[in-house]
Amino acid sequence: MNLIEIRDLNWHYGDKMILQDVSLSIKRGNFYAIVGPNGSGKTTLLKNILRHLEPEKEAIFVDGKDLMAYSHKGLALQLSAVPQNTQIAYDFSVHEVVMMGRSAHIRRFSSSTKQDDDIVKGAMMITDTWHLKDASVLEISGGERQRVIIARAIAQESQIMVLDEPIANLDINHQIQVLDTVKKLCVEKGLTVITVLHDLNIAGQYADEIILVKDGAILDKGAPELVLREELIAAVYGDNFYIMTHPMTQKPLVIPMSTFMTI
Repeated sequence: MNLIEIRDLNWHYGDKMILQDVSLSIKRGNFYAIVGPNGSGKTTLLKNILRHLEPEKEAIFVDGKDLMAYSHKGLALQLSAVPQNTQIAYDFSVHEVVMMGRSAHIRRFSSSTKQDDDIVKGAMMITDTWHLKDASVLEISGGERQRVIIARAIAQESQIMVLDEPIANLDINHQIQVLDTVKKLCVEKGLTVITVLHDLNIAGQYADEIILVKDGAILDKGAPELVLREELIAAVYGDNFYIMTHPMTQKPLVIPMSTFMTI
């Protein structure tokens, strides 16, 4: 049985259709990258999966159960989220923010245990945020805050992690560190990852499967070498690209070609 099953999901804002008959099967322990142009419905799809938007009943199933039938705590044990906007309105310490990821595991009116503390520290160590533990989350940089939110999602220990452009504010070293960490959790812990990525090459290197979205519909889904093909990329982004094979990983590389420069 697939861990997530989406069946003919539609979503619209007013009269504008954003998602059209979206059907997806998500397998346990795989890394999925959703790619597509701005405005193609990627974030709306994630928000439906996370129930931040209320999807149609019996359109999304998680572990065989209708998404709408989960309690908030039950859903938190299944799904953790790393949103696009990582702004936090209140003056919490970094450690307090990451500890929030344990809330679904801590009984009401109870305190965190040593196990919770160890899990939080481990999540912060692997995201390079432990040294920030006593800092105010309002006073750290945007890139640091992004890593803190990812640490919170790791500490939640859900089956599925859903990330919306998780590396957008990170330098290249931290991009690699974060995605290596998430990929390692897939391979070693069986975590299922669904993430929106704008960089097709990063998607191609890390994803087990790429989901290519255009105009609110799934244009194609499959292994990077099957989806990152010239005819498909041209259909979505235009024809100013060249596809080659990475000499070390044998994964596809999408090379943009300038329309201004001449060869």
